[in-house]
Amino acid sequence: MPVSDLSALRTQIDETDEKIIKLLAERAELVKQAVAAKKENKTAAYSKERESYLLTSRREMAKKYGVPEGLASDILKRILRESYHGGEGRYARLMKTPGDVVIVGGNGGMGSIFKRYFENSGYQVFCFGHRGWDRAPEYLKNARIVIVTVPIDITVQVIEQLSPLLRDDMILCDFTSVKVPIVEAMLRCHKGPVLGLHPMFGPDVKSLVKQVIVTVPARDEEASRFLVEQFSLWGATIVNTKASEHDRAMRIIQALRHFTTYCYGLFMASIGQDLHTLLELSSPIYRMELMMVGRLFAQDPRLYADIIMSSKENYELLASYVESLREELSVIADKDVEGFTQRFLKAREYFGDDADSFLKESGAILAKLQDERVKEC
Repeated sequence: MPVSDLSALRTQIDETDEKIIKLLAERAELVKQAVAAKKENKTAAYSKERESYLLTSRREMAKKYGVPEGLASDILKRILRESYHGGEGRYARLMKTPGDVVIVGGNGGMGSIFKRYFENSGYQVFCFGHRGWDRAPEYLKNARIVIVTVPIDITVQVIEQLSPLLRDDMILCDFTSVKVPIVEAMLRCHKGPVLGLHPMFGPDVKSLVKQVIVTVPARDEEASRFLVEQFSLWGATIVNTKASEHDRAMRIIQALRHFTTYCYGLFMASIGQDLHTLLELSSPIYRMELMMVGRLFAQDPRLYADIIMSSKENYELLASYVESLREELSVIADKDVEGFTQRFLKAREYFGDDADSFLKESGAILAKLQDERVKEC
């Protein structure tokens, strides 16, 4: 092909790309209008049904025009994610009665996220930390919702300190990652509605769409129903559970996971392997693992210490895990391939059909990660 022909084709490609960008801009403007309409109609920021329809119908369109379905799906998912991030506008206020929101510890990362969302929904929000207790009676005077989001080890103390200032019509909530002792403390110190909450995300999220918020209704669930519906309106996924079930799951999801990540990172630091060499030689899956380890150490060590050390049950689980590693190490030392295989298959049986689903899902994530790696080169 002559160079002139290739140049002309590239010009046409560039012009087509510009048309695509212009269409994206038009779509973004339509999304802004849709956000305004959702507020007016008190419609949730995220609709699972609508997203499912979009993905299915666009895959059909892709077939029609000979575009790979995976490509069309990837592009649409990225567009949708941007729409959700940019869709944080004004929301309807679902609490019908007058009343303010008070967030104790609200100047931190998590408190700041919810302060913004409450304010965008028309609530008056007051926040204070350890230096603002002298104004607590003033802030709580007209409060209807009180949320405690402070380090785990002082949460009970803060709840006890709040107790004399709480009216029976106030909804008392917490954001801690441990529920049984905290919910018990709230029930003991407050006679009104109690709702345990656990946002399953960090302060760096750009949107609450699809983010999980665990709810643990402890007293007068009906009184706090509007609050849970408010979270849903913001796009959050609500998972309702009991305090004991929550804590059992968190020992695996948080304590064990954070502990193993902490130990892995600490060991790597101790042997001093050059990090950049590892990155250059790594497969996509190891690069992702390294990113997850590095992510932990980019955050507040006090937060992770609080989570890992929050209960005797956590320690017992971690001790059991460490002991199991010794057993597995003995299998390796003995070069017991048969024993290794049997244990491997036993674990596979535990994961069942989910193992194949995880393989497929992780493959899609790794492909995107590899795209980012190529971009860096």
